[in-house]
Amino acid sequence: MKRLLDAFASDFRAMDGRELRESIRLAEGRTLCAEILVLAPPLVDGISNVELAASMGADLILLNGYDVLQPQVMGFPGTGGLDLGWTHLPAGLGTTPEQIKRWIGRPVGLNLEPISIPELAARMPGRLATPENARLAQEQGADFLVITGNPKTGITGEGIAEAVRRIREDLGDALLLLAGKMHRAGVDQPVVTEADVEAFLAAGADGVLIPLPGTVPGLLEHEAARLVERVHQAGRLVMGTIGTSQEGASPSVIEQLALTGKRIGVDLFHIGDAGFTGIAFPENIYTLSIAIRGRRHTWRRMAASPYR
Repeated sequence: MKRLLDAFASDFRAMDGRELRESIRLAEGRTLCAEILVLAPPLVDGISNVELAASMGADLILLNGYDVLQPQVMGFPGTGGLDLGWTHLPAGLGTTPEQIKRWIGRPVGLNLEPISIPELAARMPGRLATPENARLAQEQGADFLVITGNPKTGITGEGIAEAVRRIREDLGDALLLLAGKMHRAGVDQPVVTEADVEAFLAAGADGVLIPLPGTVPGLLEHEAARLVERVHQAGRLVMGTIGTSQEGASPSVIEQLALTGKRIGVDLFHIGDAGFTGIAFPENIYTLSIAIRGRRHTWRRMAASPYR
């Protein structure tokens, strides 16, 4: 098994969920996941935000707001779009993770949310964390799923654990499953607790989301380190998240968060989609990559052809 640092598109195509988990583990905290809001217009005309994030060194792409019943990723060729005269902004209707992987040669995943508020769930059936949607995501080419909650969705740790359990029972080990929250998601309770971690592990999650200390109020470094240690004792991964719009902060903040994540022992680093609307500041994706693994590995990932 190759560590993710050394893996190319042909290696990723051959990996199932457990193999991807091991590849990330072998990279020893030097893996970067960039989140993209799929319905946000591209930051730069003529290219998608997914491609832009990949060009800055992201190893994994996480699609936020992707609807498995109505696939769409703005900026990719497809039906629909906006003609500005001097340029065309494609709507990317019908674009799936499988197509994206052919373009960028990296693993692609998506968020699914265990929303329990009936009126909210009814508006986004293709984004709910159900076994049926997880299976559609797999059929459409997803390599991993993040069971989580967007702002104001009322997602709880209990809801995440139950969704992970049901999806794991249905899909087995086909996909990498990550579980947890990056912020409170509109619920008046801590973002992550020891009980949450135990529940996610018992449900079968391959990894747990833990906000990097400095992103959410009150999560101290020693507390986060204790949670990381428990996840590692179970042989699972930790994804340290920057999901509080600090993906739009100064590079020095990103560097501090990166080194904090190193100290507490996270296996992969997440950077969110709200630097601008839909993507982190591209320079901050690059800054995070440099901070966690230096120029050598960053430039290799940036330059690698999807034909390798």
